[in-house]
Amino acid sequence: MEKQTGKVYLVGAGPGDIGLLTIKGLRCLQKAEVVIYDFHLNAQILNYINHEAEFIYAGKRGGHHTMTQDEINKAIVEKAKEGKVVCRLKGGDPFIFGRGGEEAEELAKENIRFEVVPGVSSAIAAPAYAGIPLTHRLYSSSFAVIPGYEDTTKEESAINWEKLATGVGTLVFLMAVKNIDDLSRKLIEHGRAPDTPVAVVRWGTRADQRTVISTLSEVAALVREKDIRPPAVMVIGEVVNLREKLNWFETKPLFGQRVLVTREHAEGFEVLEELGAEVVQFASIEIVPPMNWGELDRAINAICDYNWLIFTSVNGVKYFFARLFEKGTDIRELKGIRVCAIGTKTAAAVRAFGIKVDLVPDQFNAEGLIEAFVHEAAIRNPEVGNSGAELLKGMRFLLPRAETAREMFPKKVLELGGSIDTPVAYRSVKPEHHGKRLKRFLKEGRITIATFTSAATFTNFKEIMGEDADDLLRDVAIAAIGPVTAKAIEKTGLIVHIQPAEATIEAMVEEVKRWALQKL
Repeated sequence: MEKQTGKVYLVGAGPGDIGLLTIKGLRCLQKAEVVIYDFHLNAQILNYINHEAEFIYAGKRGGHHTMTQDEINKAIVEKAKEGKVVCRLKGGDPFIFGRGGEEAEELAKENIRFEVVPGVSSAIAAPAYAGIPLTHRLYSSSFAVIPGYEDTTKEESAINWEKLATGVGTLVFLMAVKNIDDLSRKLIEHGRAPDTPVAVVRWGTRADQRTVISTLSEVAALVREKDIRPPAVMVIGEVVNLREKLNWFETKPLFGQRVLVTREHAEGFEVLEELGAEVVQFASIEIVPPMNWGELDRAINAICDYNWLIFTSVNGVKYFFARLFEKGTDIRELKGIRVCAIGTKTAAAVRAFGIKVDLVPDQFNAEGLIEAFVHEAAIRNPEVGNSGAELLKGMRFLLPRAETAREMFPKKVLELGGSIDTPVAYRSVKPEHHGKRLKRFLKEGRITIATFTSAATFTNFKEIMGEDADDLLRDVAIAAIGPVTAKAIEKTGLIVHIQPAEATIEAMVEEVKRWALQKL
């Protein structure tokens, strides 16, 4: 039986800010079996792709292509004919100087089904993030988008310079830095006023966005003086003057900060993005099920024998209940068992199952857990006293936890006469990725703050980065979630600059925010 041809989605990834990726584009990425992507993308987008998908890097960076356009077309067609769902992921919009039209033509010729998912073009987004509207009732009612890489010295140009220079209110040139002298001269020669306001926006919508303002006759010299390099968008017209009043992005309090998140998910860091920082997610740990469920299954089978069920993390909650339900058991079996959760997020995860949390320690660590149970037991059995050796006699605890965890609390329970089972509910492993792009960002000084939420996130990060990991972090502000993580970092000779009083994501984010604002 002949295999059915797959389908291709030509998806625009937007200009850089990951929030500008469309919902439809995200859905296409998540169901793709093959992703063929360009250089000028926010690498964070790749985190949303099914990791079982095949990734094909096409390059397309400033004229230096890993694959030629013919090779890209061939790869798209071949993968679709294998019956795969293919996502051709392109920066900006696929039909605005992205050669998406040529790729669509090739698919049509081969009778391959395809859809086009428009993206936000840098032609619109970069000026908007620089505070420059392309149209405005008082300044300009038209705009044109023009490629800036055309050789202006050739005899027959695809651009009608005479009509363009004076016939359009706002001109937007993409990829114009290399030819900026000739472009400016050409426009002036054909009637555009030399003192027309001009803005050049580099890396628009990103944390390292830079904007310079000049006039048509002087912009080329300023671009050289300020060392503005591609990729950049040039905006020409009176609307540029509005930047003085409308510059909203570059004035955010944390603009320019790039915060590295090394945990599996970046939830909780949104407040930093609201303040203008860019969050770069690079998971150095991946949470997976245990090698076998034996220990946890035995505990679940005897669940009614326990007095306390303790959760020290959201992952513990997630994997415990997933296994509980998978075995055909439900929450009615927990009747009579008291529940303790370390941290507000962990407590919320328990409550999401409709279960009351009986105890949340004041300190979100093993020491706080011990103190909370000693206090609770002392109230329950006052004649023994706070330091009595039999304070927890007869009490049975169940602590589903990570494969590698501190033994302080289990040891203390045994010392106080109680019994405790600590079955492995999940484990953390080092993801299989090389971190080449992140290493380049660190070398170029484009990461300003690195956050570590466990000793494992730091240790794995060092292994992924290789022997120069410490040097890569030397000029980066380092945030550690708590003393155990901080100790692991400081053992290497690095300095921990940021550490919250409470070992929670919320507290760490607040401390990162406070530290960064103090540096302004």
